[in-house]
Amino acid sequence: MASNNFAFTKTNYILLVVGFLIVVVGFILMSGDATTEEAFNPDIFSDRRIKIAPMVCLFGFLFEIVAILWPSKSKKKECE
Repeated sequence: MASNNFAFTKTNYILLVVGFLIVVVGFILMSGDATTEEAFNPDIFSDRRIKIAPMVCLFGFLFEIVAILWPSKSKKKECE
């Protein structure tokens, strides 16, 4: 099979992996100690866990969409 029959190119796969890693970093930023019945942990309301990590995850998911829609150079040449 010729490589031009595939929907994604090497660039698309690299961008998908980068987007996936960004999402994983966002979830790692969300992790931390939990509050238990015995002790309250105020860290669950930190800016890192409530504001920064969800924005990083959202950026990662948006990057995944861009990676999927990224046109290949050969398809650009065919359209011209």
